[in-house]
Amino acid sequence: MAATGQDLMAADTAARCDPGRWTPGVPNPKQRHPKAHVAELTDLVDLSGWPARTRLIIRREPLHPGAQRSLFASENFRYWGFLTDAAGSPARLDRLMRKHADVEDAIARLKDSGLARMPFTAWDANCAWAALCMISAALVHWFQTQRLAGPLKRAAPKRLRWQLWHLPALVCETGRRTWLRLPTAHPGTRSLLAAQHPN
Repeated sequence: MAATGQDLMAADTAARCDPGRWTPGVPNPKQRHPKAHVAELTDLVDLSGWPARTRLIIRREPLHPGAQRSLFASENFRYWGFLTDAAGSPARLDRLMRKHADVEDAIARLKDSGLARMPFTAWDANCAWAALCMISAALVHWFQTQRLAGPLKRAAPKRLRWQLWHLPALVCETGRRTWLRLPTAHPGTRSLLAAQHPN
């Protein structure tokens, strides 16, 4: 019989009463909450309905403003977990799982950059299309990390398209000089000017 929601709640309560069960998560450069902790709750739930050697790993981090309470109701922490049959410490497995999330994010960005569909019927043309999509995604990522700040530094390609790449502008010739006039009311104008002069 597989573990139910009540079983998970009971396991969480038991784990919270046992501070020694929690170990600090392995930090990484992209981790926003270095105070995250990891624990294994395999011995506290019924996993008989799952394959042999299945383990339940739970991660918790301080509840920051705007975060959704996912696995357990808590006023202090945000919880989520995963099942695995891999060997190793809970902290190592948690870091490995979070690296998979980074890979999934990269794939999502590639799909949003044109790799979601192949527009041609010829294999070579689709290969060239895929290469261009990956090159453009790499250039956009470089531009974000080197020139943008705030939310746009981590924004998805779709938001960048509508806020920066599709920014309406007018090229004017006056006084023997060429001017690029940007709309002052557009939300992307200030971000684009800041990217041109980051310092």
